[in-house]
Amino acid sequence: MKVRRKRGSSVTKHYLENKERARELVLARLAFFNRHYGLKWNRVAIRNQRRCWGSCTSLKNLNFNYKIQFLPPHLQDYIIVHELCHLKELNHGQVFWGLLGETIPDYRKRVAELRAIDKLGHSVNVLLRVQEGYKNGLVDTVKSTAVNETDVEDWCESCGEKMVCACGPK
Repeated sequence: MKVRRKRGSSVTKHYLENKERARELVLARLAFFNRHYGLKWNRVAIRNQRRCWGSCTSLKNLNFNYKIQFLPPHLQDYIIVHELCHLKELNHGQVFWGLLGETIPDYRKRVAELRAIDKLGHSVNVLLRVQEGYKNGLVDTVKSTAVNETDVEDWCESCGEKMVCACGPK
């Protein structure tokens, strides 16, 4: 039987201190992009997750990792639009990627950048260093660890479709 460990109190404290700031960011960007899409959702939750940046449920609930606020703005937007598009298409088929591409035409590049960041880890310290690197024009540090844009296509195990996704194959 696997024993589940509790997270340290400093992690929980950091989450609680930053949760509402993340909510403000997500809600503002959802409103901005939804002017284009005109979709409806039920609830937006901000969570403290170890690996996942966001998710969308069949009940039209959107969930986001509070650490999204520590990513560069263009990657924040990608994650938010990705989940917004799942309100219309709950899969990673061609229709989904076409919908996403309407507002994020360079989504493949952003997926590669996110995957490179994922390899570095999701700790706040790592994300702050990445964000600082983008601000100072040191993006190559992150991009050098990225997979090629052509390598970000995978096959979805559930539907068999080609997919490009920040969360990778399920």
